[in-house]
Amino acid sequence: MISVLQLGILDYATGLRLQQKLVGLRKEGRIGDVLLLLEHTPVITLGRNAVAANVIASPELLAQRGVEVFECDRGGDVTFHGPGQIVGYPIFDLHGFPSNDLKRKTLGVVEYVRRLEEVLIRTCADFAIPTKRIAGLTGVWTDPNSLSSRAEANDSLANRSLESRDLLSDVRSQNSSEAKIAALGVHVSRGVTSHGFAFNVNSDLSFFNLIIPCGITAKPVTSMQQELGKQMDLQEIAHSISRNFGAVFASQILWLETLEALLGQTVGAPLQTPRELRQFHKEDGTTWA
Repeated sequence: MISVLQLGILDYATGLRLQQKLVGLRKEGRIGDVLLLLEHTPVITLGRNAVAANVIASPELLAQRGVEVFECDRGGDVTFHGPGQIVGYPIFDLHGFPSNDLKRKTLGVVEYVRRLEEVLIRTCADFAIPTKRIAGLTGVWTDPNSLSSRAEANDSLANRSLESRDLLSDVRSQNSSEAKIAALGVHVSRGVTSHGFAFNVNSDLSFFNLIIPCGITAKPVTSMQQELGKQMDLQEIAHSISRNFGAVFASQILWLETLEALLGQTVGAPLQTPRELRQFHKEDGTTWA
């Protein structure tokens, strides 16, 4: 079973400390697998393989736009987190998930990353956004070829007016390049995962101009809002993500309202909520424990 906890908006330092505490509890077997879903206040993070030069904005511009900068131990290069983006932090013990690879019994890191991509590919499909993987690049990318094929199948150019043909041509031109809609970067310690994915839903894409996202200059960044031309309901997207986690990881999904509810799932003697975890607050100022 995967417990899902939705946290609202957190600054990155708070989210990182919470992950670290939960990872420790998961390693000790004091909690089960948990998926944290949240938004971050504007922040640029640099993974283990990050090139500092991929942060192209000056410190003055970053301060002006209210963007923090953090180094962290996830894989990958430079990325941005901010409001309108759903960030997912799975705290999973991979030893509990069987592998599809006949050479191993339990889930390995590469297979785990592919499953995270699959969750987000399915979530995009739930909202009619065709996406795909690109060989050699981690993440989820829009599929412009699928968009064109779908348009041609639904309405042949031969049956359109000249004005309509020009409009469709403009849309195809704008969507002619694969664009990154979700970035992934994970860390695994003793089989327990942390960090995870950043899924652009209603993201302000201008923030990505402050960096070279993941060190890739040839492909743009996009969002669900950009692809569909409308503001999306974050709660609806979060529920789609959780359903797809259940399907891809062959697990039941349990939505929890509070951190205390997660800690109360411990088998055996009741778990005293660690003092550090009692200090975390929701955006509205109410404590979780």
